[in-house]
Amino acid sequence: MSAKTQIVTGAAGFIGSHLVDRLLDLGHDVIGIDNLARGRRDFLAGAEATGRFHFIELDLMEAAALETAFADAGEVETVWHLAANSDIPAGVADARVDWRDTFMTTFNVVETMKRSGTPRLVFASTSAVYGALDQVLDETTGPLLPISNYGAMKLAGEGVVSAAVESHLKQAVICRFPNVVGPRATHGVIYDLVGKLLGQARELEVLGDGRQCKPYLHVSELVEAMIHLWSTQVDSRVLCNIGPEDDGATVAAIARAVVEAAGGDTPLRYTGGDRGWLGDVPRVRYAVERLKTSGWAPSLSSEEAVRRAAGEVARERGLTGE
Repeated sequence: MSAKTQIVTGAAGFIGSHLVDRLLDLGHDVIGIDNLARGRRDFLAGAEATGRFHFIELDLMEAAALETAFADAGEVETVWHLAANSDIPAGVADARVDWRDTFMTTFNVVETMKRSGTPRLVFASTSAVYGALDQVLDETTGPLLPISNYGAMKLAGEGVVSAAVESHLKQAVICRFPNVVGPRATHGVIYDLVGKLLGQARELEVLGDGRQCKPYLHVSELVEAMIHLWSTQVDSRVLCNIGPEDDGATVAAIARAVVEAAGGDTPLRYTGGDRGWLGDVPRVRYAVERLKTSGWAPSLSSEEAVRRAAGEVARERGLTGE
């Protein structure tokens, strides 16, 4: 595929900044949009040094400003829409958070693409759309009954994106993410556990009973999977789980990996219960046969991704002396 201009929303965030770097590596010009509510401009330092990246600080709820940004961008080949609320408990506490930052941002991007004639969209969705179903989750699983407002608004976003294919999008690639780990994290279980150790806790508090088990993917491999689907799939609607082929990693294993990365022997204390917070899905069994059939599979298992990320986040946040 020839190099063309790409727009990445949520570009200064954890996943978005890694995606920006990879698209630039592939020779594309990239426009990054972020309101910097959780993203960090310094995550984009390498991108800005290339001279082929342009950053726009913009809230996607500002529809007029968003339309101007698209008009100024010229011919854009694809929008990679990653911007969303990433604080699931905040969305449970106040549903308006996810209505605004997860759903309406998607609606505004899709409508702006219609007016600008931008043909292709890659949409970051989530395994949270499935809810707490006690079965292996594949792309045909249903009915979908999310248990968090984040999952509900991502599912609604999938609907808006799918409908847009009927009216104006040439292609929409909907990627359902697992739990993603790695450097530049701004949230998540590894980030939170490292933060607790930085507070010099005598014991490491772990939410739940430690037996919660989910698939984990390193951010570098997630980005490669997204780009693979975008560059190889020809259907107008593409829906695909992205994740490892194993049964996942437990929260207990993650906590042990963080303690090991810190070089200490801090004891673990579990708060109890089968989930860490309201809206947490305690166990996810994820099917990735469709991804594998497309010709891509990760090289790291869930536990390998967790161990690598624990070391990266610990070093990044100054928990280790390295």
